[in-house]
Amino acid sequence: MENRQFSVKFDRILPHTQASDADALKCDLILISQATRLKCLPPCIFLTLTSAAIMTRSRVVVGMSGGVDSSVAAWMLKEQGYEVIGLFMKNWEDDDDDTYCSTRQDWLDAVSVADILGIDIEAVNFAAEYKDRVFAEFLREYQAGRTPNPDVLCNAEIKFKAFLDHALRLGADRIATGHYARVRMAENESGSDGAPRFELLKAIDASKDQSYFLHRLNQAQLSKTLFPLGSLHKTEIRAIAARLELPNAAKKDSTGICFIGERPFREFLNRYLAFAPGPMQTTDGTVVGEHVGLSFYTLGQRKGIGIGGLQTHRNADGDSSPWYVARKDVATNTLTIVQGHDHPWLLSKTLTAGQISWVAGHAPGDEPTSLSAKTRYRQADVECKQTSLDDDRFALSFLVPQWAVTPGQSAVLYQGEVCLGGGIIGTAGQ
Repeated sequence: MENRQFSVKFDRILPHTQASDADALKCDLILISQATRLKCLPPCIFLTLTSAAIMTRSRVVVGMSGGVDSSVAAWMLKEQGYEVIGLFMKNWEDDDDDTYCSTRQDWLDAVSVADILGIDIEAVNFAAEYKDRVFAEFLREYQAGRTPNPDVLCNAEIKFKAFLDHALRLGADRIATGHYARVRMAENESGSDGAPRFELLKAIDASKDQSYFLHRLNQAQLSKTLFPLGSLHKTEIRAIAARLELPNAAKKDSTGICFIGERPFREFLNRYLAFAPGPMQTTDGTVVGEHVGLSFYTLGQRKGIGIGGLQTHRNADGDSSPWYVARKDVATNTLTIVQGHDHPWLLSKTLTAGQISWVAGHAPGDEPTSLSAKTRYRQADVECKQTSLDDDRFALSFLVPQWAVTPGQSAVLYQGEVCLGGGIIGTAGQ
């Protein structure tokens, strides 16, 4: 094997290392130009062996889901000299069959990958913790007429709490996951105790960035976390998996409810929530139908409302624009719908959010520069102004009205590529 030395940017080559660590360690960067067992990696993929990992054999426990991302993350860390242990989490048991839940196949995939990589792997059951800390809150929010995001709570309570605690009991120095995000040690900044402060950054691959779902992570969690994939694109991850001949190289990315999977949502909620049909009305109070239960609708929803293009509800010019859910009144059990994507009732210039969590442990300063926010995943960052209301609430105002701001979802703040934190949307105003 031929080794050639290169001088390149640390933040690209060392996604597993804090920026200041890289400068301090004076790492040797090695490009593996001939790797017969990988059938020649493309030269754009750099592998690193840090002197710290070699000398200390730091132990990293990797959350392995059976998917391609966590599999490649485990391989990257092993190549970087870490002692890698895989941990497969089982978090759902209520209807653990192959119809909607892929746990059995995911476990087999994870074990197969671990065998190829030559690492140990174990399974751990967090079903009780998931049900108590995540799913119960998920149901409470839906029952209250809001639309929660279980992935946000699942990350904070399971993947970076229950999993982290278990990994530390296994003697881990750090944990790692296949999330698309980055961690950086803040320059010239430290906490009140003098400890280094860490920042949560967006992933290089903007189309896969998951910092929105990770905004509730705190300093203790980030200081123990590695995101090996944060500086790579998804296409590179697939290419690595294919060259490694991993069995899950072409496996479809997981979707659906965190750890529960894809399933008919209305049927699923019916098993856990009480619901009652009620009036469906327009903004002038005209009843145009009956909803099947407020929990089954979310603001901005277009499909599955049950009104379609009824002749009696066409516009004055005869055109029938789509209908959207605009309001849910739990007190009167009333669903209000509007016609047209840009109806004023779907646009908001302000919001309030509670249950605040700041990555740095405190709110942004009085005059932060270029503050922006997302009120839903996949949304482009939008300029905003943040105002603290009290210790656990803030308000956001936008120059450009935001579409379908939904109570229960997260409002996440950014300063450039740095994710500052956020809160759960409580109200939205025009």
